[in-house]
Amino acid sequence: MIAPGPTLETARLILRPPAEEDLDGWAEMMADAEASRFIGGQMGRAQSWRGLASMAGSWAIRGYAMFSLIEKSSGQWVGRIGPWQPEEWPGTEVGWGLHPRAWGKGYAVEAATAAIDWAFDTLDWTEVIHCIDPGNVNSQKVARALGSTNRGEGRMPPPFHELPIDIWGQSREQWRSRRAAA
Repeated sequence: MIAPGPTLETARLILRPPAEEDLDGWAEMMADAEASRFIGGQMGRAQSWRGLASMAGSWAIRGYAMFSLIEKSSGQWVGRIGPWQPEEWPGTEVGWGLHPRAWGKGYAVEAATAAIDWAFDTLDWTEVIHCIDPGNVNSQKVARALGSTNRGEGRMPPPFHELPIDIWGQSREQWRSRRAAA
């Protein structure tokens, strides 16, 4: 079963709501110390299942959440990416977390572009943010490639409230003018 929601496609990727079959890849990513470092830290399979289920639940309750990212060429789950705004979140975020097998391929920018288009066009969001740890240089590069700028320090809700984050983002108008110029 797949959570209710749309499927988006890019040249190399399928973005769809999470399914139980995604658990193996999700759990592998969250068990990897480097991959999980800035997205909640290492966790076991049971805790990873709860994270996957919370995304599926957000699709059912709010009509959006991060998409599971599927590589077209292999059919493998390679990450999660998309709109995310739990209670008390600092804004309308499009975030990402990729499995190490997907690193260095440009998938984050490719998928985030599709997710941001969808958030602005379908959810009618007026801005997107990205909550990025100041030490997460790779996510900062993705944010810059998307046209987002660092807006300064931010704060997430408990239990993440003590983690350092910078809020990166841009308005819908900035996004659309940049996309039109490309």
